[in-house]
Amino acid sequence: MQRDTRLIPFRDHQTWVQITTPDAVKRGALPLLVLHGGPGMAHNYVANIAELADETGRVVIHYDQVGCGQSTHLPDAPVDFWTPALFVDEFHTVQSTLGIDNYHLLGQSWGGMLGAEIAVRRPAGLASLSICNSPASMELWVQGAAELRAQLPPQTQDALDRHEAAGTVTDPEYLAATMEFYRRHVCRTEPFPQDFLDSEAQMEAEPTVYHTMNGPNEFHVVGSLRDWSIIDRLPDIEAPTLVVAGEFDEATPATWQPYVDRIPDARGHVFADCSHCSHLEKPEEFRAVIAAFLAEHEDTP
Repeated sequence: MQRDTRLIPFRDHQTWVQITTPDAVKRGALPLLVLHGGPGMAHNYVANIAELADETGRVVIHYDQVGCGQSTHLPDAPVDFWTPALFVDEFHTVQSTLGIDNYHLLGQSWGGMLGAEIAVRRPAGLASLSICNSPASMELWVQGAAELRAQLPPQTQDALDRHEAAGTVTDPEYLAATMEFYRRHVCRTEPFPQDFLDSEAQMEAEPTVYHTMNGPNEFHVVGSLRDWSIIDRLPDIEAPTLVVAGEFDEATPATWQPYVDRIPDARGHVFADCSHCSHLEKPEEFRAVIAAFLAEHEDTP
């Protein structure tokens, strides 16, 4: 595979893009654009999805959303700058600048939420949507997180509760308790894959987007997305949609079921023994499921 990178102007900023081209492009195989999570987690932890390039004969495109990774960082931007609409606009800037008319879209976690925000606007050229490990509302996400927290050891729950109440969420005891939740429900591969660690490290070095829109961690959601929901808009999605999650995912079944129930042409798939990063825990199986879905929705001889 060949990997090329470039910077694309977006408003007054720049978006870093990686284009992975297979050795042989298969006729009719549409490009796949990949949306990372966070918000603000950068593309590193979903980088292995680029293997679909050679496996399916299609171009695969990753990019770091503005505010993180190798795109422009904006630590002084006001809270109201960071909106889903900003990232929808950025996606279409990347898509149009690359001259892509017809495409598949895959989003993981926040990326799946963003993918849904793009799809409800019924953009021309969207052949399919893959929503991976994503909630349809943050209220459902918080409820699911509370259910999973209640299953943690009592001392772990106590540490989380005490430090959140005191506002000491950088205390080592709190961070250790958070890690216990992560090992169970975010990524069950031990040690954590390097790609995951790379995304974590860049987010910790520049936490503006994640802390502003989400909060200090995956289950203490106090940011601007805390009231976000797309449930009522889901019937507007026309693209065939695949919804995937892990058996032990922090995105519990109740959080993603609205996608399956309310998108007219949607179906779900659950990866056994996986959590939130199914693509890292069972990469070959994950890519095989995605590849089969993509092949159904393009004119490939």
